[in-house]
Amino acid sequence: MGNNANASPLPDWSGVREFVAVAERGSFTRAAQWLGLSTAHISRQIQALEQRLGSVLLHRTTRKVSLTESGEQYWRQCRPLLDALAEAERSLGQWQTTPVGRLRVTAPMSYGERHIAPLLNSFAARYPQLQLHYWLTNQALDLTEQGYDLAIRVGPLQDSRLIAQRLAGRRLIVCASPEYLAAFGCPQSAQQLQQHHCLAGTLDYWRFADGQVVAISPRLRVNSGPALLDAALKGLGVVQLPDYYVDRYLDSGQLRAVLESYQPQEEGIWALYPNSLRASVKVRLLVEHLQAQLSP
Repeated sequence: MGNNANASPLPDWSGVREFVAVAERGSFTRAAQWLGLSTAHISRQIQALEQRLGSVLLHRTTRKVSLTESGEQYWRQCRPLLDALAEAERSLGQWQTTPVGRLRVTAPMSYGERHIAPLLNSFAARYPQLQLHYWLTNQALDLTEQGYDLAIRVGPLQDSRLIAQRLAGRRLIVCASPEYLAAFGCPQSAQQLQQHHCLAGTLDYWRFADGQVVAISPRLRVNSGPALLDAALKGLGVVQLPDYYVDRYLDSGQLRAVLESYQPQEEGIWALYPNSLRASVKVRLLVEHLQAQLSP
């Protein structure tokens, strides 16, 4: 926060808590017991407070302590201020142990729809005081510049400024329907894909083992994993998709994996967040929730 040259100086709270304790318990001794302080300390603090205010707040006798008229007025004004301060401290303590307030998350579109969004929704249901905002996009948004707390990213990471925690892994699988393979044959090498009908997303190449990159000339191009899956199931060509799209269809026989010896190494699925949020309970608990649900 910037400095304001015209702002009033902050008030001196020394002795206020001790004064309110004496006013409400009618005794220096009982106030000292309640606050866990010595009677002498409380007396010194209140004397200093009275000197600072230029007003006597308490009538003191050997038998009892009572409020002066100015002390009564001062107590009535201080009591709600101390209550508000106590509530602020309670709220901060809750903030540090329970997810409350706003949490902004971004995730890839298709993976986010299928896997992340349901987990975010269950996390929001578990913590009703949390305001969870998430945005699904295939753009790699700048978290700091655009005000996001956490990003889900798939594959190689680019931004080393962010803390990265692995949530799960994914495998890229090349596959086609049995009908397509019966009609056009099964590719025996990645280079033979040039002779096949390829179904592609936004990239003009597919990645294989040992960092090999093969350019493709797609028969069909669409920026949607589910749409590519549907095209492959309908026998339109060969597709390379993450395992979470195709595993169930490989198990059922509706798709068959090809070029398995060329399959690239498993890629990571990551949670990324700024270093400034390392201690954030919201971020920590969400990452733990995602890891528990996504890890095998």
